[in-house]
Amino acid sequence: MSAPKLLCITKGMSRERWLECREHGPDDDIEYALGGSDVSVVFGENPWTTPLELYRQKKSLMERDDSSNANQKEMGLLMEPIVAHWYGKLTGNAVTEDYGLYQHADRPYALANLDYRVREPDGAKGILECKTTSWHKADDWADGAIPHHYELQVRFYMAVMDLDFADIACMWGTNPENDMVIRRVHRDRDIEAMIFERLDEFIERLRTGTPPDMSGVDPKLAMEALARVYGASQPGLITIEFGKKHEKALRRIATLQEEKIDLDRRVRESEKEVTALSVKIAEAMGTHEHGMLETAADKLVVDFVTKFTRRVDSDLLKKTHPHTYDAVLKTTGSRKVKVAVQAV
Repeated sequence: MSAPKLLCITKGMSRERWLECREHGPDDDIEYALGGSDVSVVFGENPWTTPLELYRQKKSLMERDDSSNANQKEMGLLMEPIVAHWYGKLTGNAVTEDYGLYQHADRPYALANLDYRVREPDGAKGILECKTTSWHKADDWADGAIPHHYELQVRFYMAVMDLDFADIACMWGTNPENDMVIRRVHRDRDIEAMIFERLDEFIERLRTGTPPDMSGVDPKLAMEALARVYGASQPGLITIEFGKKHEKALRRIATLQEEKIDLDRRVRESEKEVTALSVKIAEAMGTHEHGMLETAADKLVVDFVTKFTRRVDSDLLKKTHPHTYDAVLKTTGSRKVKVAVQAV
């Protein structure tokens, strides 16, 4: 493989122009382009976007939504230089910011925007991808692990740039020695071939107008994505006639929904009984917060602690400030599949 083609320098570009270059190249001559963050989406492993949404974005059927996790994304961008600084200090490698937009030598649709390049003391060159996360997600990196969507991203970058290693540095706190990890990914041509086989298939779908389905996508993310794609239901449309292949799923949904109704009923009954039994205990506790009954076998520990919550009194707000109430009302919609079995 030969070196990548440098398409343009992105430093100083407006975000709008950068997005244009990323989607179709600086000369608007790339029909469909895929970048590093798109790879995990194509594989159905991105935590935020599905293949169907990416397909529709590339086909200009829906806008890219940058509002989700917007503050988190902004913080990640602001933290990149800090992560890069500590990576260089901890490893001794030279770190250089890269403002190029590069194109794969053999696959014109494959474009790479790097965070940084690195050079080791012996002259070996690689890629640095800087990440941040919250402390409760630090376990995703435990025991040498790398979140797979990030691994797919840097393997794509190594292929585009024709480089043999990529480092991923991730920080989640203020102590770099304890709150930061550095993971190295070495180039693997077999994995790379598999990645580009899937990307080639996705590009062919775009060219032939064949949208992907939700196979392999996390069900919760898939349902959220379908809500974004289709929006609200439309009254008055014809009833969909399902084929035999859907019978098993429909019957299972109906069964599970009936079971949930029964479980909810039992929960309500249990809560009612707990409340009834609690009356005598509450009378005995009075204003005390803790109680105990010790037996030969164990202890029964009782907590009866007041917890305070602060919520907006919507009735009072509506009565005293009706215009403010109307202004802060937020309308949200939801759709849930419901299956009922009816006798013919």
